[in-house]
Amino acid sequence: MNRLTLTFGIALCLPCSATISAQDEAGLAQDASQSVATNSIVVTAQRSGAPMWTIHTDTGTVILVGEIRAVPKSTPWFPDRLEEATKEADRVILRAAPKFSPGDAFRLIFSGGKFTKLPDKTVAAEYLSAEQRARLAALETEYDIDYDRRSFLMTSFDLLARRLDFDDDTVKDATDIVKKAADRADVPITRPERFRGEDLLDNLAEAPPQSHIACLEAAMGATEAGQTIIEKRGDDWRSFDIPAVMENPLEIALGTCWPWADDELGDEIRSQWVSMISDASEQTGVTLAVVPLRVLAEQDGVLDQLEARDFLIGGPDWRPKADAAPPEG
Repeated sequence: MNRLTLTFGIALCLPCSATISAQDEAGLAQDASQSVATNSIVVTAQRSGAPMWTIHTDTGTVILVGEIRAVPKSTPWFPDRLEEATKEADRVILRAAPKFSPGDAFRLIFSGGKFTKLPDKTVAAEYLSAEQRARLAALETEYDIDYDRRSFLMTSFDLLARRLDFDDDTVKDATDIVKKAADRADVPITRPERFRGEDLLDNLAEAPPQSHIACLEAAMGATEAGQTIIEKRGDDWRSFDIPAVMENPLEIALGTCWPWADDELGDEIRSQWVSMISDASEQTGVTLAVVPLRVLAEQDGVLDQLEARDFLIGGPDWRPKADAAPPEG
């Protein structure tokens, strides 16, 4: 090859090199812009004060907001910042309400006693230990109410909602806040597959009274502890002390009662969340998911299952300190 040919070949390649370099620079600039936008959304969401975890992948980011029901008004968090982050997200994932039909409503009306009372005219003492019945009797005396024939699940709900009054003087849940913001900004919303009301009622009707005793014990424990646990739960949630929230008697009671504690329903709920988050991790952009904290942070819950799938999860420690993973290095 003579010098003229070599020079001509080099000259032909120079524009190609310049084009490739320009394309690379444009791609790098776009990646940097996307990274800045993602970080901005994450930081804005974190500034809301709600505990959350992030999963970064080669294609995008998933933000997991750990939701608790009935956040007290005294809990100092900033929902407007979560709204702002939602409007900039590419999609959101929210929990789904059960799908009840008019037929389910009529069924509940006409067979309500099957769900609200103990079966076959039995009474609480026939299922409870002497200690459990004595605790229930003390609460009956304190609140001037008779729980003897009432189903243990209905008794538990009454203790938590009416006697402990855990959901009074609260702010909107994170799900409601994110849904409203997503609707206004036309951000797509994905939800788990909804449970049919018929299936839920069948599941509840088939459950023996003994299956709700753990729920009753937890509800009695929360009610006996008194209303101070309500504010503490909110404060621990806001300070990202996840193990303390999970050990709070109120959170234990809410997580021990149906449907969370039902093996079949509970496993399906957790599997749905793990599947949806895994799918979201493969999509481009930012996904913001609001997940019940108990489902996220419980032992063998969603965070544990995601970590077992080798997802790198950033955020506050969710395991009890004795079970926390040791620091690297």
